[in-house]
Amino acid sequence: MKLVWDLVVVGAGPAGAATALGALTENPSLSVLLLDRDDFPRDKACGDGIAPHVLDLLASVGVTGLLTDRTPVRRLALRRGDLEVARDMARPAWVVPRKVFDQRLVEAARAAGAHLLRHRVRTIDVRRDAVQVDHLAAAVVVGADGANSVVRRSVGGPKSQAGPVALAIRGYAPTPPQRAARQEIVFGLGRQPSYAWSFDRGDGLSNVGYGEQLLPSRPHPTRRDLLDRLEELLPGAGEGGTDWRGHHLPLSSWSWRPRGGRVLLAGDAAGLINPMTGEGIYYAVATGLLAGLAAGGALRSGDAGTAYRRTAGRLLGRHLRHTALTAQLCRSGHVLDRGIRASAASQEVFDDLVEIGLANGHITPRLVRALL
Repeated sequence: MKLVWDLVVVGAGPAGAATALGALTENPSLSVLLLDRDDFPRDKACGDGIAPHVLDLLASVGVTGLLTDRTPVRRLALRRGDLEVARDMARPAWVVPRKVFDQRLVEAARAAGAHLLRHRVRTIDVRRDAVQVDHLAAAVVVGADGANSVVRRSVGGPKSQAGPVALAIRGYAPTPPQRAARQEIVFGLGRQPSYAWSFDRGDGLSNVGYGEQLLPSRPHPTRRDLLDRLEELLPGAGEGGTDWRGHHLPLSSWSWRPRGGRVLLAGDAAGLINPMTGEGIYYAVATGLLAGLAAGGALRSGDAGTAYRRTAGRLLGRHLRHTALTAQLCRSGHVLDRGIRASAASQEVFDDLVEIGLANGHITPRLVRALL
C-alpha cells in the first residue's frame, strides 16, 4: 500500500463511496483511497429508504442497475391521529438494508479504480502542500465518517453536531399484510417533532422504528421509551423484531457553507440530514459526488473547498433553507394536520412534500397555502 495519494476519503459509506466515484469520473487517473474502520458488508442504523433521486445521481457517474433485483415501493402513507393520506408517489422508492446498499456502492467505487483499506483514522494534520492522515498523505482529504466525524474535529469543528439532533431506534420485523408494499409514517401527537415508521423491504421484512428530536426542555428518551412509542404509534409493527440499533441524527439547519482548502466534509459528517424526515442518503450521495468532483478538478491548486462550496451551494443552499422552515412549521400539530389534509385532497401537494422530504425539493406556493 503506497503512502501518498491524490485523494483519501475517510469513511466508505454512501458519502465516501460517492466521493470516490465523483473524483474518478472527473479524472480516472487519480489515486483514490477509501478508509473505513469496519469490514464490508456491515450494518448501519438507518431507515433504509433510497429515493429515486439517489439513483439519478449515481447514473450521472455511470453507476446503474444497482437495485434492479430489489422490489420498489410506490405507496406512501402519512398519518397523525385520525388523519391519514395514502397515495402513490410520482416515482417509486426502494427500501434496502445498508448492509446491502453500502456494499454495492463501495464495490462500484472499487470497480471505478478506488482502493479500500480497513483503518481507523486517529490524527489528521493539514499542511501547506498536503494533508497527513496517520501514516498516509494526500493532496485532498474528504471526511465522510459520519455524525461523530474524526475529520471534522481534526480541522477545528465541534466534537458533535452543533445543530439540532434527533435520536432514533431501528429494527427489522415481519411485514403484516396491512403494511405490505408501502412506506408508512405515523407522526406523534404529543412530542414534536417525532414519528414512527414501517418501510416494507419487499422480502417479508420491514424496516421499523421511531425517532424524535432531542430538546433541552425534556429528558432524552431511553431505549425502552423509543420502543414503547413505536408500539403506541404503530401497534404490532415491532413484533418479532430483531437487529435493534439506536442512532443519533445530526439534522441540517438553515445554512451550510463548506470551508475552503484541502479538507472537505460530506454527508452526516457535514451535519446534513433532512430535519423533516431524517433522510440522509440523498445528501450523502449528492455531497459526496460534488466533493469528489471538486477534489478531482482542483488538485493542482490545493483548494478543492472553493469549488465544492460553489457547487454544493447551488444544489442545496435554497433547499436547506426551505427544509429548515418547513421543519419549524411542522413542529406544530395544527400545521402537520393541515399538510395531511391538503395531501389527501391534492396529489400535487403530496408530491411537493415528498420532494422536499426525500431529495432537494423546495417550498412551492401551493405548499405554503396548504400549510398556512
